[in-house]
Amino acid sequence: MAKRWALILGASSGFGEASAKALAAAGHPIFGVHMDRRATLPHVEEVVRDIERAGVQAKFFNINAVDEEKREAALDEMQSMLGDGDDIGILLHSLAFGTLRPYIGEGALTPAQMDMTLRVMAHSLVDWTQALISRNLMGHGGRIFAMTSSGSLRVIPSYGAVSAAKAALESHCRQLAAELAPLGITVNALRGGVTDTPALRKIPGHENLIEAAQRRNPSGRLTTPEDVAAALVALSRPETRWVTGNVINVDGGEDIVG
Repeated sequence: MAKRWALILGASSGFGEASAKALAAAGHPIFGVHMDRRATLPHVEEVVRDIERAGVQAKFFNINAVDEEKREAALDEMQSMLGDGDDIGILLHSLAFGTLRPYIGEGALTPAQMDMTLRVMAHSLVDWTQALISRNLMGHGGRIFAMTSSGSLRVIPSYGAVSAAKAALESHCRQLAAELAPLGITVNALRGGVTDTPALRKIPGHENLIEAAQRRNPSGRLTTPEDVAAALVALSRPETRWVTGNVINVDGGEDIVG
């Protein structure tokens, strides 16, 4: 039978890891892109083993996702692994690598840091989508998701560049949704609630964000990566073909409470 692979950008932790495992459990083989140093590679190997225990294939690439040459080499290898009728049916953009600095004052953000943050956390979605479409690797019924956050709408100390990236990412999703609709491919941003992930813990004052979310969320707890992964799997089903161009909150109602 033809297989619909899932390609996860940022597959080794947080939302990407949880989504890779959930999609594997739903029967999707997984291509994972991540950038890890030696100290965290044992965890990556465990993620791969978990995916394979679900009975599907897994191939991970430890590369810089915004390096064009490495991206093309990885896609060459992915393409060589696809069988007759296989495609990459799901793309998740969950890259969390940016500079957390204020715009003004001592240690202010530099132009290079702003450019890097936007390139990794927003523009790379367009790069990978263009590459998949130009290679005919994603066909009718494809699903593209990008992880955004409420920081796209709010001011958080030292979060300015990431906030700009999240706002740009949501805009990219709308534009791609319009352009890919004739191909039967949907594009949506998933806005998770405050989630205790490695990326969150890099934000200055993350303890305050966690405490406020726990107090405010009407569901009585923080969002988990598994909450978001479950929503992504549901939105990957054929019945959701008319859901596109949206920013979808997956937060237990956190965002509707002032």
